[in-house]
Amino acid sequence: MNRRPAKARATLPDRPGRGLRMVLLVGFGGLLALLLVAGGEALSALRQLHAAEQIARQNFLSRNRYLLEFRSTLDVYGNRIDEYFLSYNPDVQVSAAGDFAALARRIDKGLRAYPANRQPEEQALLDAMRKTLAEQEASLNKALSEDHRGDPEQMNRMLYKEVMPRNRQLITAVENVEVWNQHQLDAAGEMLLETFGHFQTHLTRLLLIILGSGLLLSAGSIVYIIRQDQEARRRYAELMESRNALAQLPSSLLDAQETERRSISRELHDEVGQSLGALLVDVGRLKAAIPTDNTAVHEQLAQIKETAESTVNAVRNIALLLRPSMLDDLGLVAAIEWQAREISRRSDMEVEVEAPAGVGIAENLSEDYKICIYRVAQEALNNAARHSGGHRAWVKLEQTADHIAISVRDDGRGFDTRKTRGLGLLGMEERVRRLGGKLDITSHPGGGTVLRAELPSAGRS
Repeated sequence: MNRRPAKARATLPDRPGRGLRMVLLVGFGGLLALLLVAGGEALSALRQLHAAEQIARQNFLSRNRYLLEFRSTLDVYGNRIDEYFLSYNPDVQVSAAGDFAALARRIDKGLRAYPANRQPEEQALLDAMRKTLAEQEASLNKALSEDHRGDPEQMNRMLYKEVMPRNRQLITAVENVEVWNQHQLDAAGEMLLETFGHFQTHLTRLLLIILGSGLLLSAGSIVYIIRQDQEARRRYAELMESRNALAQLPSSLLDAQETERRSISRELHDEVGQSLGALLVDVGRLKAAIPTDNTAVHEQLAQIKETAESTVNAVRNIALLLRPSMLDDLGLVAAIEWQAREISRRSDMEVEVEAPAGVGIAENLSEDYKICIYRVAQEALNNAARHSGGHRAWVKLEQTADHIAISVRDDGRGFDTRKTRGLGLLGMEERVRRLGGKLDITSHPGGGTVLRAELPSAGRS
């Protein structure tokens, strides 16, 4: 059992822009991710710094509020003590006792309401304040007792030795707490500055990494783009070379076709035509040598002669169709007129050639121009005779200082030029295009066809 060879599947080369897009996508995606990370870290650090600053400020303000209240209360407390000990009015002394108790309760209440998140050092200062306040209350209670009332010397001694020193201790204790609170605020500020410095260093390092990555990505992208550009240029050069080769291929094929037609025409005319001519001569001699009474042989010789003459005419027509000798001998117009007569003879279409007087075709046209115009007329008339279904056709030749034109018009059924593009039309377009001309075909179903080829007037030998 025979097996067919497996067809090799064509592999398409990777598109040049795909790798570049992947490099740019990954590179710039990485840079964007780093920027997002840096931005996220910056926002998070700023939020943390702001929260820490708010906490430190809130702690300072809440403590400072109580400390200010302590100080104002102690001022009032000290003033009442001075009034009590410096006044010898019993009514003032009696009312001062109630004031001392109220102020002491107020200070104690403030100590209990003081923020609970206390540091050990802060707690020690508050305990010392509470202890001093308790000792002050004990001293005042002793001074307020009836045993010391009315004895100015005893009360002065208690004022200067016990009450006033403890009052100063209370003020000093409050000041110590204030100093500690301010120190805590300063420490929090220094910590925030240190944290901000670390964050700034980290962010600077991250930005340097992003900048370095961006430079590397840019350099890599530039190198890759340059390589892709070089590869694209190389591929474009190969494509243009292939395109030029393909563009030259039809011209080469047309040249080879004309050369082959000329060679075949010459062979038919010189070899086959001369051999058939010699055959006719031999038949004539043989007929003269045979007696006239031998009618059977004379009839056979007559048939041979008729067949040979018909073959000679057919060979001559084929040779003329391949390469009419009159194109070289009599000129372009005569060759086209002969072609028109042949089309009229071989088909039902009458062809008329128009070459107005005074605008005839110059006889010194180059070989390429003659062949191009003749082949366009030949192909157009053959197409009209075979496909148009018309009965008349007109060929018009004209030449001006700017161009040489040939138009072929028929009264046939026409066709849709957008859908019908046979090899004959493509061949005509290629012939005209290679000489720098243009070919226009105007046709629509039911309205006949007009084909016009126009060449620049530079093709003279």
